[in-house]
Amino acid sequence: MTALTVPTMSLVLLVGTSGSGKSTFAAQHFGRFETLSSDFFRGLVSNDEDDQAATPAAFEALKHVAAQRLRAGLLTVVDATNVQAEARRDFVQLAREHDVLPVAIVLDVPESVCIARNAARAGRDFGPEVIRRQQGQLRRGLKALGKEGFRRVHVLHGEDEIAAATIVREPLLNDRTGEHGPFDVIGDVHGCRSELETLLGRLGWTLVRDDLGRPVDAVHPEDRQALFLGDLVDRGPDSPGVLRLVMGMVRNGHALAVPGNHEDKLVRALDGRKVQTSHGLAETLAQLAAEPDTFRDEVREFCRALVGHLVLDDGRLVVAHAGLKEQYQGRASGRVRSFALYGDTTGESDEYGLPVRLPWADAYRGKATVLYGHTPTVDAEWINGTMCLDTGCVFGGKLSALRYPEREVVQVPAERVHYAAAKPLEPLRGPGTSTTGADGADVGRASSPAGRPVAGPAAPRRVPGLLPIEDVTGKQIVETRHHGRIGIRAENAAGALEVMSRFAVDPRWLPYLPPTMSPVATSAHPDHLEHPDEAFAYYRGQGVDHVRMEEKHMGSRGTVLLARDPDRFGAPADWNGVVTTRTGRAFFDAADSRTFLGRLDAAVEAAGLWDELETDWLLLDGEVLPWAVKAEGMIRDWYAEVGAAAGGAFPDALAALAAARDRGIDVTDLLARTEQRAADATAYTASYRRYADPATGLDDVRFAPFQVLAARGRTFADRTHGWHMAVADRLAAAAPDVVRATRSLLVDVRDETSRAAGAEWWQDLTGAGAGGEGAVVKPESNLTRGPKGLVQPGVKVRGREYLRIIYGPEYTEPGNLARLKDRDLGHKRSMALREYALGLESLERFVEGEPLWRVHQAVFGVLAMESEAVDPRL
Repeated sequence: MTALTVPTMSLVLLVGTSGSGKSTFAAQHFGRFETLSSDFFRGLVSNDEDDQAATPAAFEALKHVAAQRLRAGLLTVVDATNVQAEARRDFVQLAREHDVLPVAIVLDVPESVCIARNAARAGRDFGPEVIRRQQGQLRRGLKALGKEGFRRVHVLHGEDEIAAATIVREPLLNDRTGEHGPFDVIGDVHGCRSELETLLGRLGWTLVRDDLGRPVDAVHPEDRQALFLGDLVDRGPDSPGVLRLVMGMVRNGHALAVPGNHEDKLVRALDGRKVQTSHGLAETLAQLAAEPDTFRDEVREFCRALVGHLVLDDGRLVVAHAGLKEQYQGRASGRVRSFALYGDTTGESDEYGLPVRLPWADAYRGKATVLYGHTPTVDAEWINGTMCLDTGCVFGGKLSALRYPEREVVQVPAERVHYAAAKPLEPLRGPGTSTTGADGADVGRASSPAGRPVAGPAAPRRVPGLLPIEDVTGKQIVETRHHGRIGIRAENAAGALEVMSRFAVDPRWLPYLPPTMSPVATSAHPDHLEHPDEAFAYYRGQGVDHVRMEEKHMGSRGTVLLARDPDRFGAPADWNGVVTTRTGRAFFDAADSRTFLGRLDAAVEAAGLWDELETDWLLLDGEVLPWAVKAEGMIRDWYAEVGAAAGGAFPDALAALAAARDRGIDVTDLLARTEQRAADATAYTASYRRYADPATGLDDVRFAPFQVLAARGRTFADRTHGWHMAVADRLAAAAPDVVRATRSLLVDVRDETSRAAGAEWWQDLTGAGAGGEGAVVKPESNLTRGPKGLVQPGVKVRGREYLRIIYGPEYTEPGNLARLKDRDLGHKRSMALREYALGLESLERFVEGEPLWRVHQAVFGVLAMESEAVDPRL
């Protein structure tokens, strides 16, 4: 059995003469869509797989499809003869263009076998001379495959070796996606061993020393792992000491490391190659000269083996010395490694003679957090989900680390200036482009006194808090951690842009928009359109054992952002938060908002939540009551108008019919129908009037919270709904004049008695005269996944009388009810899940401190999806 290793991200060429068994081999070892066959593409473009005249067009189409697959990072196999060097050259170039590894698998089958196989195949009427010519080309090219750029070449001789071969898919060396940390990511050390020891101590690490007292390892009591971002050496006083410690940590599994440009240069120097020994390399070589030969050999092999970048935590974290653009992450090529080591330069020099480096992070839009060094700056700061952790320790700055996933920066000051910087350190942000030293190491930012770049093309820099329109125009794809990729249609984005740009509050104050909610499946009960039994059945089918029924208030959905630190949100000093509608509009004017939120702040304080949640801001989801606060116009213009018309028409109609009856005219059926219609109209008026309590001022306004969405550093989708209800009860008890409690009931959907109690509770809540709108049934555990993915976060079960104002006064008539039961909920359910996932994503991004455009992308997506065509009565 011969195992052939193939990188999981690669372009594999099968090489062999016609009849060597390439297609059979591909079908046995690769997936149906992984293999691109030249025969198949000839058929696509000519309707004849054997039409050799169609070969140029077939290969043009094949290469286009291969490029699309490689762009997506998919292993791709080319099933063609590939015996000619020029044919292979095109595919090697294609692999390089997409930064994947080219692999050749050669099927070297005896000429006689190939001739016999072709003779037995219909349509293969070319003579033996074709096979002989291909065989000659194969023989001449075998020895040159390595030189052609193939990173791996597997040659199988004869039918037996081919039959015994197996394919082993091997992840790239940079693929560490299965490692989840937690990590302590450490910036450029540059030989500052003492500061590194201090930083490790502050991070909670315990040093391990050898017999000479030198640190040779470090361990963490919480099994954290260190991640070193390169440039361990040069300029500082003890590069060997830093290497001894880091190599020991890596050797013992306590750390990972990527190379910096200084390690790359050190390897070349230790190999005896001619390099310039500037920028501290001469000092490092002198320090290493005092070490044993075995230690220098270990250093050379350690630095040589370092992988240019690492992808960790299921792709959520990327580390590279100089950073890495999204399209390079997880790929392997010379230019990917070069970017990871040196960054992206323009080829020009500034007034100091330093290469001008392009600010790649300003344009970064990737979903992975990228941590890097290489660019000494005053302090560590986030730019579009990236952070530079080189804060110039060797130049007298600080040595910095980031705790991941906590996103907490930990720093220690330099003990002294170990090496004079070419220019003072400056913030990474600001106008202009950054510059790099001659060896690729950043030494600050080249700017004129006016703050403009002094050389090189100025790439546009992204201003914090500014949202370019390009972020939200056209078709959008939002990656969510709970529901995968969610597409936003261009036409829906256009509608959302109108609302968001004209009416919504400042995007910095809008980290979340609530999702739509699907109604329960249509009820099997003959006199009900909706009933809790269908909700219980749905969740039971999803493997949910317990659900919570929550009273559905007749109000307006409102999200409350309560804040005690306005600077956190870029707000004025007297700003204490905002209450927003489902479309991001402000509920109140600025003065009323301050007053209402001040009262709510006092309720949170009295309930002890500020201290309990260790936060200075809070995001709550709930209902603003009464309904008339926002719906007074709708009540007057829609519902009251219908009720008034019915109230004016039916008395006269009934009187006329009664008079006709008294005169002996048979109007019995018509009179009965009219009396029923009048009763329905009266019930309709009674229904909407239950919810039409006026709000003459703020003293009449209440907030009924049902979920704590987020606070500083955390979200609460993992807390049970019982916990959320308990928080709401505490707030209501602390300030009943501000907060309205929400009644709820826990139901075991496996237990018939419990289900019956839940249905009875709902009936009492919503029956005629009770005035309840309905209930929302939610999985008690909150965020839940079922057999087919994300489970609906809640389904609304509206009361029979409330539905009268939605579907009309006469909706309960048997014929009307039967027609209404034929409703399609599929689209509404899909929207509810997608908007829910987008809402969770925006919250997670917000609390993790991601840039505003990333948070706004998900928030905007929720609003855009509201433009999708769906029955508004649902």
